[in-house]
Amino acid sequence: MRHAPIAPDGSRIHWTEAPGEGPARVYVHGLGASSAVYFAHIAAHPALAGRRSLFVDLPGFGISDAPAGFGYSLEEHADALAVALDAAGVSGAELVAHSMGGAVAIVLAARRPDLVGRLVLAEANLDPDPPATAGSSGIAAYTERDFVHGGGRAEVLGRVGPAWAATMRHADPTGLYRSAVGLIRGTRPTMRQLLLGLDIPRTYLNGELSGELQGHDELLAAGVAVVTVPGAGHCMMFDNPQAFVEAIARNRESVSV
Repeated sequence: MRHAPIAPDGSRIHWTEAPGEGPARVYVHGLGASSAVYFAHIAAHPALAGRRSLFVDLPGFGISDAPAGFGYSLEEHADALAVALDAAGVSGAELVAHSMGGAVAIVLAARRPDLVGRLVLAEANLDPDPPATAGSSGIAAYTERDFVHGGGRAEVLGRVGPAWAATMRHADPTGLYRSAVGLIRGTRPTMRQLLLGLDIPRTYLNGELSGELQGHDELLAAGVAVVTVPGAGHCMMFDNPQAFVEAIARNRESVSV
């Protein structure tokens, strides 16, 4: 386990690391999740093994601290991730990032292009104001007080199912709530606009069971490889890990598969 300070009070971002060759592959989790839980089995697959791999937990999640003064916006999460990668001596990394983590990875690539050489985005949030059915919207529907102190967190944990709740219950309640609000607020320019303007290899993975990808043709036109992961929904690394691994391992051209 490694760590680096991200706040004046000494709070730290933490990550675990597996040694290997070549540019680092950095795994970044989604809202209420933890990177090692979601990606360790993926990184260990023979098609991906042998690369230096970092499993970074964003502030407020997993093994990372939850600084009292942290705002949990996408930009602040991206800056904290940059601190971790700088401390690890990483540059030109391949980021494999899920959901909210994908939004953070896009912001990082725009703010610190030296750190990111390729993006693999697993149903990353690209637009602010997601539908009411999204997990972030369900959390942000509460006030912060009601979510953190009024039973909202317990209600959400009861709705999300055992797999997501397994990691969400370990998240800092305030960090979880403010991250959901930050995800709904998004960025300006939006995450989608930032992604379209990046000049690095970009792959967007969409689960077959998640339905049609909004803005599919626009992504293709901008050179983003769009890949459908068969038999999978939002958590494709669990639903179809073999296809998920293949999509990461393959050098994709700008085509839809």
